[in-house]
Amino acid sequence: MSWFESLILGLVQGLTEFLPISSSAHLRLTAAFAGWHDPGAAFTAITQIGTEAAVLIYFRKDIARIVSAWFRSLTNKAMRSDHDAKMGWLVIVGSIPIGVLGLAFKDQIEGPFRDLRLIATTLIVMGIILGIADRLAARDEAGGKHRAVKERKSLKELGVKDGLIFGFCQALALIPGVSRSGATISGGLLMGYTREAAARYSFLLAVPAVLASGAFELKDAGEGHVSWGPTIFATIVAFVVGYAVIAWFMKFITTKSFMPFVIYRILLGIVLFALVGTDTLSPHAGESAG
Repeated sequence: MSWFESLILGLVQGLTEFLPISSSAHLRLTAAFAGWHDPGAAFTAITQIGTEAAVLIYFRKDIARIVSAWFRSLTNKAMRSDHDAKMGWLVIVGSIPIGVLGLAFKDQIEGPFRDLRLIATTLIVMGIILGIADRLAARDEAGGKHRAVKERKSLKELGVKDGLIFGFCQALALIPGVSRSGATISGGLLMGYTREAAARYSFLLAVPAVLASGAFELKDAGEGHVSWGPTIFATIVAFVVGYAVIAWFMKFITTKSFMPFVIYRILLGIVLFALVGTDTLSPHAGESAG
């Protein structure tokens, strides 16, 4: 991998990680369209450490408060009813599905799941699901002539059952094209949570999963065409860009619809199917050296 490739891929990772459009799919597609080698699951997992570092800094007060309360709850029974202490446990519980499924399907994640036809399918299907979830949320928020505004749930109402559902939604992102934020936010909206609550928990839930995945894949960074220098450089670029995207996205979702992302996902999936169907692009483009 060249330094130019790592710069572009780092920019793509930072721009797409927190948007509901799938960073892993865009890294895969960027390489395929440019005629580069597939960066691979290891490169994706490691560069995600950069974007998760942006999450740690952006949500540093929330994370510090949750971690502090969780540790105190281990020895202080009175703290176990504290909302932040509960959030610590719920992040742990919600991280179990992706940890188990990630290890169980590691070979598929690094191989068959990177087929461009599967990515096109997940882009479209998850786009439709996100669109449905967004419309339901908008209907509750706006009410109507014969329908009162429906109050949506906040994170204070999050329990173990919903935490596990969030976790399984996050695990779907092991398939490129699904999108970690897209799946968890869609799940949250369908369960009746506010946009802000679903997004906030989605970002917090991603921290242990992504950091663990990145650490697990570090051993593969020097293998094949992925080398330490370009990979670290891409990770730094992803961190800088990712921080700016988080700040923008958290403001965007409080007043805007997810429909632009829905339309983009569906159109990209259709274009990808067309390119593969006409043999303009191989469904395994770039995989030979991946």
